[in-house]
Amino acid sequence: MIGKLSGRIDTVADDHVLLDVGGVGYLVNCPTSTLSKLAPGVAASLMVELRITDETIKLYGFSSPEEREWFRLLQTVQNVGARVALNVLSALSPRELERALALSDKAAIGRAQGVGPKLALRIVTELKDKAPSMMLRGHAEDGVTLAAPIGPEADAVAALVKLGYSQGTAAEAVARASRDLGDGSAVDALLREALKGMGR
Repeated sequence: MIGKLSGRIDTVADDHVLLDVGGVGYLVNCPTSTLSKLAPGVAASLMVELRITDETIKLYGFSSPEEREWFRLLQTVQNVGARVALNVLSALSPRELERALALSDKAAIGRAQGVGPKLALRIVTELKDKAPSMMLRGHAEDGVTLAAPIGPEADAVAALVKLGYSQGTAAEAVARASRDLGDGSAVDALLREALKGMGR
């Protein structure tokens, strides 16, 4: 099983790259979030998911293990295949996806190409419980393929869980606080805003 490919970008297309690894060109399908970080001639490492069907063998590449994990999770939802999962990750970053799931924001998920209202509702319903555990893993920084330390949102969720709130309630409160305060907020600010929101 192929889990990672490192080489030099040969070409970048609308939905894939050709990655030259030791003279062998691998065609790797990627979400736009990953494609936007790549350019011809640049060295790159992609976390890879291999999919084999009766008709094809396809490689899907991601800039972080977190993106790849969401790609896998999205496909556990009925009627979500690799193409739809890529479209969701093209429309939403992993952090935005976590937030949308924690807030049951069907409209945000529905922005992805090929995702109608019914499918957006199914994705939210089936994956809402996954958002807290993904938030607690923290976020990988751009260009880093190893898991990054747990970030402020994850720390805030963990603190609320220690205070006795369920993971789902904590994740939703922190997602709302993060949306209201903006990205890059400190843990104490997120906690204050989350607690204030739960007290309303």
